[in-house]
Amino acid sequence: MAAGTSIVPVAVTAAVAPVLSTNSDFSDLREIKKQLLLIAGLTRERGLLHSSKWSAELAFSLPSLPLAELQPPPPITEEDAQDMDAYTLAKAYFDVKEYDRAAHFLHGCNSKKAYFLYMYSRYLSGEKKKDDETVDSLGPLEKGQVKNEALRELRVELSKKHQARELDGFGLYLYGVVLRKLDLVKEAIDVFVEATHVLPLHWGAWLELCNLITDKEMLKFLSLPDTWMKEFFLAHIYTELQLIEEALQKYQNLIDVGFSKSSYIVSQIAVAYHNIRDIDKALSIFNELRKQDPYRIENMDTFSNLLYVRSMKSELSYLAHNLCEIDKYRVETCCVIGNYYSLRSQHEKAALYFQRALKLNPRYLGAWTLMGHEYMEMKNTSAAIQAYRHAIEVNKRDYRAWYGLGQTYEILKMPFYCLYYYRRAHQLRPNDSRMLVALGECYEKLNQLVEAKKCYWRAYAVGDVEKMALVKLAKLHEQLTESEQAAQCYIKYIQDIYSCGEIVEHLEESTAFRYLAQYYFKCKLWDEASTCAQKCCAFNDTREEGKALLRQILQLRNQGETSTTEVPAPFFLPASLSANNTPTRRVSPLNLSSVTP
Repeated sequence: MAAGTSIVPVAVTAAVAPVLSTNSDFSDLREIKKQLLLIAGLTRERGLLHSSKWSAELAFSLPSLPLAELQPPPPITEEDAQDMDAYTLAKAYFDVKEYDRAAHFLHGCNSKKAYFLYMYSRYLSGEKKKDDETVDSLGPLEKGQVKNEALRELRVELSKKHQARELDGFGLYLYGVVLRKLDLVKEAIDVFVEATHVLPLHWGAWLELCNLITDKEMLKFLSLPDTWMKEFFLAHIYTELQLIEEALQKYQNLIDVGFSKSSYIVSQIAVAYHNIRDIDKALSIFNELRKQDPYRIENMDTFSNLLYVRSMKSELSYLAHNLCEIDKYRVETCCVIGNYYSLRSQHEKAALYFQRALKLNPRYLGAWTLMGHEYMEMKNTSAAIQAYRHAIEVNKRDYRAWYGLGQTYEILKMPFYCLYYYRRAHQLRPNDSRMLVALGECYEKLNQLVEAKKCYWRAYAVGDVEKMALVKLAKLHEQLTESEQAAQCYIKYIQDIYSCGEIVEHLEESTAFRYLAQYYFKCKLWDEASTCAQKCCAFNDTREEGKALLRQILQLRNQGETSTTEVPAPFFLPASLSANNTPTRRVSPLNLSSVTP
């Protein structure tokens, strides 16, 4: 076997051996293509269809191989030959989802491939029965109420094989999945890491490992194989952990080495831009992806989220109809249709489609979160809380679910709960101003004004999306009779509005001008006060006050009052707060005090 960086297990079948020799660089794309084609076949033989599809798509993005370089199928072992009839029959049953029947005919088989399909059939049979029980129970189901009854037996059997070092890379992958399903996270991580060493080309093992990593520190301590597959894994996990700058750099490197035609990489880049709310860039990439791969359904629910945010009704309608024609019973299609009805304010219909998506896949994260949003719109807070909690059970890294729970408890006027959930959302998205503004408002309600100030300042520092942080901070300074600081915030708020170049109606603009007019008037700076008072006259709610102030200024000037030369200390803003754009660099979460009732 060619020398490689992977750990080779004691028992390795001849069929899998060629896969294990993977290099850590991308110098030989022809060899990488051969490996991808080989693993696509091996995963397909074992019913691992998503891994097979991923490998095939990636192989398709690389140049074709000449006939002389195409690899022959792996040699058949004596054990494979003995189990061939049972395997062929069982695989046919497996493909039509008759899992118990497949397992029955594979019982007693000794080859690695047949044994994996036997165990995997039993696992999927248990999952199917569990899903059948939960399909009509999308209400208040407690975690773990419905379980896959086969898991414990599978764990016992696979554990014995593992201790005897008789599991190949696929067997280790399945053992890891069983451990994860039993909430044995630490053991599952160890087994998945071992699986990536034994069979580094199996994307499924990397993906399962990705779902168990909660932060960058955890990632640092993993002993991963030095293989080119690790680059795809790191790019994916960086996107999941909201380390977007690092993720985009990794994907750009992969494009540069020869994967520029990969629809998977293009879609992941679009998702990354979606995560940092660079909506125009994400929409542009998704539109380009649709031209390249018009029948693609993966990630189209994310595309629909972007269209929803931009209120692009006709485009969202077209997308929904198009996906319906391709496959109306895919979870992504149901979510797109749900978003379409939500944009039309038909929230009951929207919730119905998100429920349909969850009947198709109860572990589909996006549908739980979106259904929570719909219940919020329908003022059904208890159902919204349940939906958000389900989303967190599926993925604890989903900041939208934590944020949604915070909003729900805010409506219920439960600020301590609200604070906890907003803090969790902020830890996951430390450079998202919406989380910070929500946290600031929460601290304000709890009269923790120092913490509220911190939140509003940081919200502005990371690029205030809604342009509200400075106004809220200014009002906080007003409340504390810190007039100079309040004026400073209002001045910067006005500067930001006029510098962005957009003609947008800002509700707090009149408030800012009114305060500044009064502030300059008190400081006897007549010219500045007059300018701000004139601006007040342009708004309905401050017109009369502006006119009254202008009359007072004119009266004082006629009486011989002159502008003061004793100008207060000059206003300045820290250099870190001068940026208007949201940074892609991840900043650390704020060190905020924990308030308990």
